[in-house]
Amino acid sequence: MRRIYPDYAYSEAPRAGCWWDETCEAPDRPAQQGDARADVVIIGGGFTGLNAALHLAEAGVQATVLEAERIGFGASGRNGGFCCLGGGMLEDAALDQKFGRDARLAWRQAEMAAIRQVEEFIATRGIDVDRHSEGETQLAHRPRDFEEMRSKLTYYAENYGVTGRLTEKADLGAEGLNAGFEGALTVPIGFGLNPRKYLTALAQAAEEAGATLYHRSPATSVARAGNAFEVATPRGRIRAENVIIATNGYSSEDLPDWLAARYMPTQSTVIVTRPLSEAELSAQGWTSRQACYDSRHLLHYFRLMPDNRMLFGVRGGLLSNPASEARALRRARADFERMFPAWRHVETPHGWSGMVCIARNRMPFVGAVPEQKGMFAGLCYHGNGVAMASYSGALLADLVQGHRPERPYPPPMRAPLARFELGRFRRAVMPFAYAGFALSDR
Repeated sequence: MRRIYPDYAYSEAPRAGCWWDETCEAPDRPAQQGDARADVVIIGGGFTGLNAALHLAEAGVQATVLEAERIGFGASGRNGGFCCLGGGMLEDAALDQKFGRDARLAWRQAEMAAIRQVEEFIATRGIDVDRHSEGETQLAHRPRDFEEMRSKLTYYAENYGVTGRLTEKADLGAEGLNAGFEGALTVPIGFGLNPRKYLTALAQAAEEAGATLYHRSPATSVARAGNAFEVATPRGRIRAENVIIATNGYSSEDLPDWLAARYMPTQSTVIVTRPLSEAELSAQGWTSRQACYDSRHLLHYFRLMPDNRMLFGVRGGLLSNPASEARALRRARADFERMFPAWRHVETPHGWSGMVCIARNRMPFVGAVPEQKGMFAGLCYHGNGVAMASYSGALLADLVQGHRPERPYPPPMRAPLARFELGRFRRAVMPFAYAGFALSDR
């Protein structure tokens, strides 16, 4: 595999302090060995791959998942657990200009359908995923951001058919949202969950439906073999008519070659406190269970979980080594203390990082890999993968079977990924982008 970060980024080290790993037992699985066959080989055992495997297996398709480490090792098992709107970064005007208004509205419907898919999975199976939050709340860190939120009410009504609710600065304390913000906008779509519990249930459901899941089985190569593909692993190989690439920010430049320079992994860092006492919650004035994020471009995302631990996330570093990891965690802690000064004494025993994935054209891609008949890919969810990656997996299951998806599959998701400038050195543009975002956040 040829990846653009050092090996450290793909090792156990960045996720060593992940809180989710302590919340739910997950079974180990064997590595793939010997020669085998499958209808579909899925490379990547996260939200996308597992949902694809589940839907394929339920349709009677023999699906095999190859995970380089273990289920949920990547971003799917170490994210903030926000099942919310998102997945792309293009605003309405850009979507209308490029795809037209109808396609833009279809994309917004896909965002909502993605949340419903996760919601229906956990509800119909009676899975406890520590769900909380009635929708999602954005908090304004400047007065002008709150004024912009007023105009967003029309945006949410047109795109999603819902009524957002504004909270004035003076009323934030009464709603348990006291952290120095200038107001808030709450949208009644989405919720928070424990991603490891969701993943574990997904994997179990896929296996019960007939899918095969392997751990410690990286795909070392994918080659055309007549009318099929031969996918090699360190201990064996699998022959399959179809292949799904579901590796997102943990992708490789050469699996397949088409993917080179068409995705940008970028780091995000999360810290989690010990359980807070009622007195500590009252001292800060933060008692809300809402899933929240602020209005910065380099945003913070945070939520008080059911066990009174506060999860706090920030965009991470631009390098990946022990020193940069430590700096990212220190920065997250410093931002946490500035936002919640009454909790400066509260320990954050858990901290980790992972990689989200962005696209040059700022929208996710779900579809056939060009000039590779039988190969499909789903990736680039821009930090909103709980819902959108899950949804993309279900879409891929339809596409692999040659079915026209009944769920929304709008043109913005079908547009092939564009290449980033500078090729494999594209990470060099990120410091300039982050500097620009930081200036605009002042």
